[in-house]
Amino acid sequence: MLQDNAPQWNGLASPHLWAPLAKAEDRLARLDETLKSSPIRDGWIARTHYQDAIASLALEGELVHLEDLVLADAEMAVRTPTHELVRAQTYLVTRRQIADNESGWTLSRENLNQLRSGAGEGDFSDDPDVAAVMIHHSANLTRRAEPGLDDTLEDAFAAIDNALANTRSALAGEIRARPPRDPFLYDPDRNDDDDLDLWRSQLEQTRPLPPTLAAAIALDDWDTRQPLQHRPWLGRLITAVLLRQRAKTTAHLACLSVGVRAAPRRHNSMPGQIDRVIFYLDALTAAADHGLADHSRWLTARAGLLRKMKGRRSSSRLPDLIDLVMRRPIVSAGMVASELDVSTRAALDLVADLNLRETTGRGRYRAWGVL
Repeated sequence: MLQDNAPQWNGLASPHLWAPLAKAEDRLARLDETLKSSPIRDGWIARTHYQDAIASLALEGELVHLEDLVLADAEMAVRTPTHELVRAQTYLVTRRQIADNESGWTLSRENLNQLRSGAGEGDFSDDPDVAAVMIHHSANLTRRAEPGLDDTLEDAFAAIDNALANTRSALAGEIRARPPRDPFLYDPDRNDDDDLDLWRSQLEQTRPLPPTLAAAIALDDWDTRQPLQHRPWLGRLITAVLLRQRAKTTAHLACLSVGVRAAPRRHNSMPGQIDRVIFYLDALTAAADHGLADHSRWLTARAGLLRKMKGRRSSSRLPDLIDLVMRRPIVSAGMVASELDVSTRAALDLVADLNLRETTGRGRYRAWGVL
């Protein structure tokens, strides 16, 4: 870990870093240059958002299926969302928010505090009163469906009504104070603000270093220091922004969760700082290699789909379907119908014309895609 008030990292002169550093610099530059002129750049970015979210949950020992995340993101899920799926969606929303803004936006103190608190996520509506009314209406429907409720359930519904009233007031801005933190979930002796400020100050001290080395050091320092008691994955996204801010990845946001997952060895078995930094350099290389391999595969798949356009009318919706398939790894009939503004039957016919591979193995609620 970087020493407090240290002007630079003392391990820079280690010859063990040179080869992993050169490899990471080369691979990331190659991927970024490939994407700058790629016809599927937007689709590659959209797809890798899903991949990075799934990889982040995998690093925490949780399994999220790609089709579940894609369908839930399109609000077409056919199953009740699990806790893991909700967390993957949180990561996905945060990553997209970071990718859609300038690097300076993410690294500013105000917006970083917004990202760490999850402000703005999960809102039902722009109007807080509408949100509360929707929930209240749902509770009333349940109450009317059971006319013979006993006193215990009536008391429970009264408590729910009271909670909904408080929620409406909070959403409307009438309640400003935060509830006290649960000592079971938060360490009362820690101050996340101070820890995060210290990590950010150490981040500034890596400015003279090569971007990939600075990113590897930042990841190691985040993993060692653990500045946030919740959302530990936010450090990987901030480090990806660091690479973009220092002009190493100008055409994409690096998928560091994918890289850490794919790296050949685990840093928790490496006691030395140099070994851990080498691991993160290898993770950056793995992320770039994975991105290059996926880009080549998806580009080949797109060429195969475009060959099926021969002899089609100029008014055919197949080009639109190809664009949709290249943006999303999995599509359902409902998603195709909604995006292309066609009937479900027409969507199924278009999918059959492209001969897309069915991915779910189900008779109903099927989905197709190029994985």
